[in-house]
Amino acid sequence: MNQLQPGDLVLVTGGSGFLGSAVARALVARGLRVRALARPSSPRGNLAGLDCDIVAGDLTDRESLKAALHSTRYLFHVAADYRLWAPDPSVILRVNVEGTRGLMREALAAGVERIVYTSSVAALKIAGATAPVDETAPLAPDEAIGAYKRSKTLAERMVEEMIRQDGLPAVIVNPTTPVGPRDIRPTPTGRIILDAARGKIPAFVETGLNFAHVDDIAEGHLQAFERGRTGERYILGGAEPVLARLPGHHRRPHRAARAAREAAARPALSPGLRGRGRGPADRQGTAADRRRPAHVPLPDVLHLGQSRTRVGLPKPPLPGGRGRCAGLVP
Repeated sequence: MNQLQPGDLVLVTGGSGFLGSAVARALVARGLRVRALARPSSPRGNLAGLDCDIVAGDLTDRESLKAALHSTRYLFHVAADYRLWAPDPSVILRVNVEGTRGLMREALAAGVERIVYTSSVAALKIAGATAPVDETAPLAPDEAIGAYKRSKTLAERMVEEMIRQDGLPAVIVNPTTPVGPRDIRPTPTGRIILDAARGKIPAFVETGLNFAHVDDIAEGHLQAFERGRTGERYILGGAEPVLARLPGHHRRPHRAARAAREAAARPALSPGLRGRGRGPADRQGTAADRRRPAHVPLPDVLHLGQSRTRVGLPKPPLPGGRGRCAGLVP
């Protein structure tokens, strides 16, 4: 097991962001020295009061990456250009793919001992699956729809290639949908939840969302670092993947808020990361269920395979009711 030791210096890219700041907080709580990389234009509010060093840098600036990695022992690469659309899609590809490539090369040159690369479930082949998908179902880049999914898929395949060919000491994690405090921009998925809760979406959102509390996903990064195997990927998501319908009707905004809270109040790391818990559900929603304008469990799309067998995280279930996502929406 790779043990995080108090006093070790760790670089967290995207340290001022929603997920990156949660990872930084989790590391500081363990007694590690954290260096948070943030773009010069990024707000620093998520790191306010946190005992860490903030360094300015950008994934497209190799010199800034080299300077940020100086004397660091470990790397958590959380930063990404997370936009579902951009006027110039090549910008997303340049940051998420070429930026990651440059960072990994600089990490190898700097002698970084262990890396956690934050990918996404977007890099898994879920569409068209006839059975729940686990970590053994990677998506091919030419199957990815949209610049963001394509960029994360290309980046993950590139990291895997560097692990095989260059000995990159990396573990890959694939988070689902983080929710919780400090989503200040907010993220695209956070915006969907807020807009639905405020009645700004005039129709139902018919899509799959696996909610997990951002702090639990952050803890999953640390557990993957310590217990994961180099070259493997681990899904970081809820104990039971669900499809949530978020109603946009202005007279029922509270139901969207409740749907998000209830989904996120489930044990927010996979059963495998906790070392126990139920597996994927085997129930099928009825036609009547699917018409309800609220949170409706439907067939699972993810199976938390290697997360179950390789990594164990002894974490009790989250509180019921509003749970840890209380205050997510007004």
